Amino acid sequence: MGKIRNKTVEGKEVETLNGDLKKAESSWREKVLEYVQTIVTAVILALVIRAFIVQAFKIPSGSMEPTLLIGDQILVNKFIYGVKIPFLNKKVLVFKKPQRGDIIVFTYPVDKSKDFIKRVIAVEGDRIEIIDKKIYINGKPFNDPWGSYEDPEVRPGSYDRRDNFGPYVVPRDHVFVMGDNRDRSYDSRFWGPVEIDKIKGRAFLIYWSWDNGFKIRWWRIGKIIK
Repeated sequence: MGKIRNKTVEGKEVETLNGDLKKAESSWREKVLEYVQTIVTAVILALVIRAFIVQAFKIPSGSMEPTLLIGDQILVNKFIYGVKIPFLNKKVLVFKKPQRGDIIVFTYPVDKSKDFIKRVIAVEGDRIEIIDKKIYINGKPFNDPWGSYEDPEVRPGSYDRRDNFGPYVVPRDHVFVMGDNRDRSYDSRFWGPVEIDKIKGRAFLIYWSWDNGFKIRWWRIGKIIK
């Protein structure tokens, strides 16, 4: 009788152990599933945010100096000019059109694999003319607190459109852009206006910055882009 009771006890121990293993395995699977769901949700949210709301870009050149420096990393508002529907090439929920003075990121018209960043100087219907580095919009001097001119040379329009350009009327649904570093910017003066549909968004914040020696520019982090 004692042996029978021992076998019964041992059997119950085995059943209990098997039950505990099944519970542990089930709990482990639930945790893995939760982690996977969390990761997938985070990835989907990140993709949605990047596609429709905010995207990060890095400044690779000095064409926007002194406003933006090489090594600045910026955030771009992607929905302010409208949300582009994938595969339809159409924008919806357009809150506003680009305005003079906006700093925008757009697809480079000459090479669609590249993104450029410049400042909007003239919008559709504007008549722009540059005379000896001075900008005129619709016949009036353009208030340009952002422009930086480091080269004292003034080049004739017949030689170079950098300092003398136009007059030129910006087509419908386009903007005319220039870099703030006016003497060292390759922009609409040379390759024409930018289609509004090719604009990815407006730059609004520097979230990180370091120089060529990877020294952090703490004073620029968190700076609002104007």
